[in-house]
Amino acid sequence: MPAYDKADLERRMHGAVESLKGDLSGLRTGRASTSLLDPVTVEVYGAHMPLNQVATVSVPEPRMLSVQVWDKTNVGPVEKAIRSAGLGLNPINDGQTLRLPIPDLTEERRKELAKLAGQYSEKAKIAVRNVRRDGMDALKTDEKKNVISEDERKRHETEVQKLTDATITEIDTTSAAKEKEILNK
Repeated sequence: MPAYDKADLERRMHGAVESLKGDLSGLRTGRASTSLLDPVTVEVYGAHMPLNQVATVSVPEPRMLSVQVWDKTNVGPVEKAIRSAGLGLNPINDGQTLRLPIPDLTEERRKELAKLAGQYSEKAKIAVRNVRRDGMDALKTDEKKNVISEDERKRHETEVQKLTDATITEIDTTSAAKEKEILNK
């Protein structure tokens, strides 16, 4: 059984792009959106959990988010998680509900969001490069075990590199479009 699996590499690289798109969708510009809080994880019950597993997020007004925390004891940790998520939101505690007014985007905040988009993009690129490295290692392993010849290994390495280049280009395009959206709104 060869260690090299092109379909698996493609799936993992595509996963990195999808993860980036999910991260970027959380960078909303000016308007309230429930996906804004998707990257927030809360430390409750001795574990880190996504916000949507401890509370209901809704949009009562175009510039306001409402977070209805299910367990009253988790209100503090949820509020802390939202404040420290780097989203520039200051929750207003209303008992078991947190209200989040969405501030107007200042030029400074737009630049911060664009920078954050760049960080997400870099994280995705690192994931893709790690998948590439795994693929190259698998090819070398296959060659050592005499599963494939040196020529086959080189041909497959070229395929892996092309796949990597195409995926990184897709990441750059996605990220650039998001940064443009953030800076021009």
